[in-house]
Amino acid sequence: MHYSADYLLAECQTRQLPLSEVYRRGEAELVGLSPEALDERMLEVLEIMADSSHKGLEQPVFSLSGMTGGTAYKAWQHRRRDPLLGEFVMGAVAMALSTSEVNASMGRIVAAPTAGASGILPAALASAKHKYSLTLEELLPALYTAGAIGKIIALEATVSGADGGCQAECGTAAAMAAAGLTELLGGSPAQCFHAAGMALIHVMGLVCDPIAGFVEFPCSLRNASGLVNAFVSADLAMAGIESLVPFDQVVDAMYRVGKMMPEALRETSLGGIAASPAAKNLEKKFL
Repeated sequence: MHYSADYLLAECQTRQLPLSEVYRRGEAELVGLSPEALDERMLEVLEIMADSSHKGLEQPVFSLSGMTGGTAYKAWQHRRRDPLLGEFVMGAVAMALSTSEVNASMGRIVAAPTAGASGILPAALASAKHKYSLTLEELLPALYTAGAIGKIIALEATVSGADGGCQAECGTAAAMAAAGLTELLGGSPAQCFHAAGMALIHVMGLVCDPIAGFVEFPCSLRNASGLVNAFVSADLAMAGIESLVPFDQVVDAMYRVGKMMPEALRETSLGGIAASPAAKNLEKKFL
């Protein structure tokens, strides 16, 4: 079996089930659990996501290196000052920054799909939960749909910044979040894949260039912009806008672009932002 969007869309059509349920049943069978038992494990995942996305809001969280921190707190405070993005989006951005900072402080996070991109999906789900007054149980379909997207990219391409740049990390996380939100909003399986494809297209070619090799800057900022990418992509899909290139082909293109990137732009801290004079000064200071 070739695990792909085409395969899952066919399964959804044949079984007349949403994407989340096709993935849920398939994963439960794969790991030898009942779907209900798998739900219990996924609720634990959602609880960890909720904790990490809120920890940095009320008090600053700083990285283990001391180089970064406190941005989630500042963004959370700013949300009430009539920001351009509005209070809802700015609050969600703060949540994405929070998980990123919890990760940099060696706190507990869910790699979704990686630690470096771990802020995007939790913030998307937490903000949707608040906006629509949902329970954790009602977030499960979004989490399963996000999982389906992540699995396709992990199997057919890469979710590693060292292998494919930040497009493979924050891009994948944004695609996962966009698809999950689309299902949460009542979108069809096809719309979920359109949302995911557009999220990847928006950041095609994004490099991975962490200062001093720490998953801190510009990583945390890309979690924030990745979240907004997910919101935009989900709303575009729900508006009936479609990607002219099917999701599987977008994933293949992302993978090929990643392989074209020079090593300096794939998590080695030899290029991009990491090679700037300011970054090199920070590298000397914090190493």
